[in-house]
Amino acid sequence: MFSHVMIGANDLEASKKFYDAILGVLGYEPGVFDEYGRVFYYTPKGILALTKPINGEAATHGNGTTLGLAARTPDIVDEWHKVGSENGGVPCEDPPGIRGNGERQLYLAYLRDPAGNKLCATHIVRK
Repeated sequence: MFSHVMIGANDLEASKKFYDAILGVLGYEPGVFDEYGRVFYYTPKGILALTKPINGEAATHGNGTTLGLAARTPDIVDEWHKVGSENGGVPCEDPPGIRGNGERQLYLAYLRDPAGNKLCATHIVRK
C-alpha cells in the first residue's frame, strides 16, 4: 500500500543508531545517508526514511500515531524490544505480550524512538 514512510528526527545519528539496531533484529540492512543528510532504509517492498523537518522546526511525534513493524515470531518481538531499549528507545504501553482475544491475537511490543515517535513490533498469532 505504501511506497515510503518518512519520520522526523532531531538527532539523525542517535535515530540512525536506534533504527539500525531495531531494524537489524527484523532482518534489514543498516540505513544509508543521502546527500541531504537524510537516512534511508531500502527494502524490496518500500522505504523508511529519517529526516530533520525541512521547515527548520523541531521534529515532534504525532499524538495517536504508531508505526507498526512486522516480526516473524514472538521471540523476535521480544529481541526487538530489548535491543531498541538498549539503543535509545523508551518502552511505552504494556510490556511485550499478547493483545486481543479469540481469533484476533497479536504479540506486540511498543517503543518510542529518540524523537518520541511511537513504534510497535507485531507478530500475528495464528491459532
